[in-house]
Amino acid sequence: MRKFFYLIVAVLFMSSCGVKYKSVPYFTDLPIDSTLQEKILNQTILTIQKNDILAITVSSLNPEASAIFNMGNTSSLQGPTPTANINPANTANGFLVDNEGAIQLPLVGSVKLEGLSITEARKSIQAKLVTYLKEPVVSLRLVNFRVSVLGDVARPGVFPITSERATVTEALGMAGDLSITAVRNNVLLIREQNGQRQYARLNMQSKDLLNSPYYYLQNNDVLYVQPGNAKYASVDSSYRNVSIVLSALSVIALIISRF
Repeated sequence: MRKFFYLIVAVLFMSSCGVKYKSVPYFTDLPIDSTLQEKILNQTILTIQKNDILAITVSSLNPEASAIFNMGNTSSLQGPTPTANINPANTANGFLVDNEGAIQLPLVGSVKLEGLSITEARKSIQAKLVTYLKEPVVSLRLVNFRVSVLGDVARPGVFPITSERATVTEALGMAGDLSITAVRNNVLLIREQNGQRQYARLNMQSKDLLNSPYYYLQNNDVLYVQPGNAKYASVDSSYRNVSIVLSALSVIALIISRF
């Protein structure tokens, strides 16, 4: 009887390894019966990094003169563009930020943009074009802004970002949200910036996430969602078989105990 008692205890212990409800909700430290307001102090501005691709469109009072500066953007050409003058540093979709943190503009040459915001880069290019164009207007956007979401989510993958702003919650939303078995208090963010790789642990259950310096994402950020023990148990056949056997033995023990 003592052995059957131990078997029953083992079954109860293993059944407790499943997902508990308190580990599922987000932002559990927010008040339920009141409204909380706070200033946003951690919003970061997207900055240009090496290997970024920039779509740059230039217009001015002289469209023919402006056309040469649009050769790096095949989708926004204005007027004739002699292919012989296309710079190899320009891609089919825009201008590549090289290992020196600069782009190569026709006539202008090297323009250092690394570390600048989109607005600052636009103004910098526009200032340099005044020498060549009358009242130039520059439109600029980052065309390869993307984040990767891996691990225990509904749809892991690489997701393009169409605006200059992206957050952790938005990226997880694009990936179909965390699975019910995901570990919510230990989401790993990997970021490469300014020649350094950073690792940050994020807790989806705490409102402190919203004030984290990593809440707003940068280009090529990676989010990894760790699966919980219940995820492993759901796919491990030996675990399931042992659970079934122990459950059957516990039933037998209960029947025998009645005699």
